Amino acid sequence: MTQRALDSSGEQTPGTSRPAMIDAGAELDPVHPMEPPPARRPDGLSTAEVAERVARGEVNDVPVRSSRSVTEIVRANVLTRFNLIIGVLWVIMLFVAPIQDSLFGFVIVANTGIGIIQEWRAKKTLDSLAVIGEAKPTVRRDGVAAEISTSEIVLGDLIELGPGDKVVVDGTVAQADSLEVDESLLTGEADPVLKQAGDPVMSGSFVVAGGGAFTATKVGREAYAAQLAEEASRFTLVHSELRSGISTILKYVTWMMVPTAIGLIISQLIVKDNNFKDSVARTVGGIVPMIPEGLVLLTSVAFAIGVVRLGRKQCLVQELPAIEGLARVDVVCLDKTGTLTEGGMDVTEVRPLNGSDEAYVTRVLRTFGSSDPRPNASLQAIIDAYPAGGGDDEAEPEADGNTEPAADGNTGPGADGNALPAGDGKPLPADGGDADSWTVTDAMPFSSARKYSGAAFAEADGTASAWLLGAPDVLLSEGDATLTEIEHLNEQGLRVLLLARAEGELSAPGAATGAVPTALVVLEQRLRPDAGDTLAYFADQNVATKVISGDNAVSVGAVAGKLGLAGAENTLDARRLPTDPDEMATAMEQNAVFGRVTPQQKRDMVAALQSRGHTVAMTGDGVNDVLALKDADIGVSMGSGSEATRAVAQIVLLNNSFATLPSVVAEGRRVIGNITRVATLFLTKTVYSVLLAILVVCTQVEYPFLPRHLTLLSTLTIGVPAFFLALAPNKERAQPHFVRRVMRYAIPSGVIAAAATFATYLVARRHYSGEGALAAETSAATLTLFLVSMWVLAIIARPYTWWRVGLVAAMGLGFLIVLVVPWLQDFFALKLVGAPMPWTAVGIAVAAAALLEFVWRWVGRRFGT
Repeated sequence: MTQRALDSSGEQTPGTSRPAMIDAGAELDPVHPMEPPPARRPDGLSTAEVAERVARGEVNDVPVRSSRSVTEIVRANVLTRFNLIIGVLWVIMLFVAPIQDSLFGFVIVANTGIGIIQEWRAKKTLDSLAVIGEAKPTVRRDGVAAEISTSEIVLGDLIELGPGDKVVVDGTVAQADSLEVDESLLTGEADPVLKQAGDPVMSGSFVVAGGGAFTATKVGREAYAAQLAEEASRFTLVHSELRSGISTILKYVTWMMVPTAIGLIISQLIVKDNNFKDSVARTVGGIVPMIPEGLVLLTSVAFAIGVVRLGRKQCLVQELPAIEGLARVDVVCLDKTGTLTEGGMDVTEVRPLNGSDEAYVTRVLRTFGSSDPRPNASLQAIIDAYPAGGGDDEAEPEADGNTEPAADGNTGPGADGNALPAGDGKPLPADGGDADSWTVTDAMPFSSARKYSGAAFAEADGTASAWLLGAPDVLLSEGDATLTEIEHLNEQGLRVLLLARAEGELSAPGAATGAVPTALVVLEQRLRPDAGDTLAYFADQNVATKVISGDNAVSVGAVAGKLGLAGAENTLDARRLPTDPDEMATAMEQNAVFGRVTPQQKRDMVAALQSRGHTVAMTGDGVNDVLALKDADIGVSMGSGSEATRAVAQIVLLNNSFATLPSVVAEGRRVIGNITRVATLFLTKTVYSVLLAILVVCTQVEYPFLPRHLTLLSTLTIGVPAFFLALAPNKERAQPHFVRRVMRYAIPSGVIAAAATFATYLVARRHYSGEGALAAETSAATLTLFLVSMWVLAIIARPYTWWRVGLVAAMGLGFLIVLVVPWLQDFFALKLVGAPMPWTAVGIAVAAAALLEFVWRWVGRRFGT
């Protein structure tokens, strides 16, 4: 994506967290606004101040574009080099030949129109889905926090931040509570940067831990990543094997076409002493079919229709070839939380340790829930089980399973934006404000790197205490007896958190060292009902599935086992994963479940698999998945995931359903398989057209066909059938080497078709003589070429279904009607004269069809399908 290009130009200066340059000659200074920034107030701007800034144009007015504009769509479909060539030839034919010899030009107009309409429909779908999937930042105005569109932000707005939130404009931190920002998309530096009040933050970065708020100092096109954001969200045609393969084919076709066309022009206009207009018509008739212009158009149409189909299933494809990419994937890396399991969790049990008082543990957990205004799913489950003001005697969790996690930060204390985050020097009350309530004096939000969160309390009697809540195998020393008990719980697929009392300050280095285990919090994750079927689908398609999670490996393996994942028993703790890329790749191929994986390890694992030639897809919804999503061949994000994951993913599942992935794979296979099929049709025509022209030049005879003949043949044997075949269901697994696979069939097919047609033409030249001989020779040659082309179509249409048989039969019937209806005979200048020559043409075509059948089967056995 575009962000990667900045890595070479944006360097991280010691003591700062921003690139040194925006572009050549432009200093980056995110703290220097378009005007002096307004005073920071906890309440944010007033309504009057917002209106004043809007009037001055100080609005974040960067257009969010999910697709090309209508003008760009029209330009891209009309202004092509092939349309230019054909357009010139069309104009020539309009002056020198009857209208029926200019039909090829109307076909191009129709095809281009279809391309414009289909892409416009895809644009409408993408635009609507992009609006649905757009995350809205929380802005504090008049003391009230509310979600607004990114385009409504004005200079000086106070914008709240929480884990996973993307920094949408440049600004200065106003409030910070252990705020850690990842700027890797801008600087290439993977390590999060701890932000304090007064530090700059840059658009394009995102929050990985903690929370806070910042004041917008640069908005609109002044913001550092405004251009990047617009480019990243655009409807792009990035690299794909299918498109690059077609481009390669067209490049070679152009090289062949130019000298062949020149030779044909010289042959027909200079060497042969024919009627000038007739010579021009036959010259154009030889050049036009060399151009496989419909192949490019049909590929775009197939992609566009695929986007529309997936859009109806609430799947946003941010880059068209992502459909193709996922169909080529042979390894899918899944994040357990939010993919195999639903976001919510339930507290099923709390087990006090070391003689801890159960009521005291309950009070600690209840207060802990008040420490984070943006709780993650685990802490939200504890908040649901031990709500503030619930009373001291409540020891059993109220796990009704009906509460979803507040991943968006809108649930729980402080979510309304009126309370400052914990740790800013103002204690937060717990237990609903009881007279003897505890207060939170410090807080350390959860970080996927350290695997735990923390909170410090002033208890009712004035006692100060500090607590940690997180992964037991991180907080406990290796060999601790409690780990055995936890292992049994993990084997049941349960998630276990350890509540431990810290010995020192939360901010002290090694805060977890010497922590005293106090209780185990047992959580049960909600399995997605459709996850098992989706895993089975990938297994049937020979796509390896790897579950990569930050949770305990045994617990993750148990969850995967419940869903029927093959190899779920092969689990590996990522802390024992080798660092050598080759050894890591071996471990990745031998195991299916990985636990305690750090964000950087996820990235390394993707790279290790890619080093073995695998095409890797990565799914995820949390900020810890961003680096891996960015590096994977295909990144898939859940719609409810963080904005950072949606920004780097090529595919966003807006319905948050992992079960949508098979539809994406199926759509990609349909596009790849069908385009491979129809590409053979188009290129067979190109090959036989070039060879016929060469044979005509070498033998110094009239070119056998007028444009109308090849227009008729192309319509019946390529154009109409290709359109239906390109949109048909196709579940074949995507194969690599597109160009090689297409040409190994198209070249022999084109050679056989050209040889059979020219043989018929030469025999007809000997058979017919006198006035009208050329028309009779052309009709016989056209019959042979049509029958051979129909056999190529019949081979490509396999395996047969009722509609495929009907399609082939309808095309044959169409040609028969032309041969028997008098006015169509005159219109297309096709009239079979006598019986011997037409039957000879049929016999040559039958022999060519038999040879085609043999060659196709031999190629299939020799090289595989």
